[in-house]
Amino acid sequence: QVQVVESGGGLVQAGGSLRLSCAASDTMFVINAAGWYRQGPGDRRELVAGITSSGSTNYEDSVKGRFTISRDNAKTTVYLQMNNLKPEDTAVYYCNADIRSGSTWYNDYWGQGTQVTVSS
Repeated sequence: QVQVVESGGGLVQAGGSLRLSCAASDTMFVINAAGWYRQGPGDRRELVAGITSSGSTNYEDSVKGRFTISRDNAKTTVYLQMNNLKPEDTAVYYCNADIRSGSTWYNDYWGQGTQVTVSS
């Protein structure tokens, strides 16, 4: 069964850093493309950063210059490096991934989310 698992959330003071990880449930699975989303209390889920199969990246305006999305060479894990965190970055962060296992594709899989809390 394909699953997407996030890790790396936590509590940090404003100005601090965290790195989130997103991995498929089996090392035989390749993450072809992925996006990090976040949802604060009472807010809609929004795209924070994305990475395509070719490695192109895009960012929501409020995180440009502070967040970096990347992928390991084996394409088994996608990261979100978050620097200079602000209280308004507080949210549950979700990974959404398109995964390939051999010739089989599993598109639009969501992880369970990881909480990021930034204190002022």
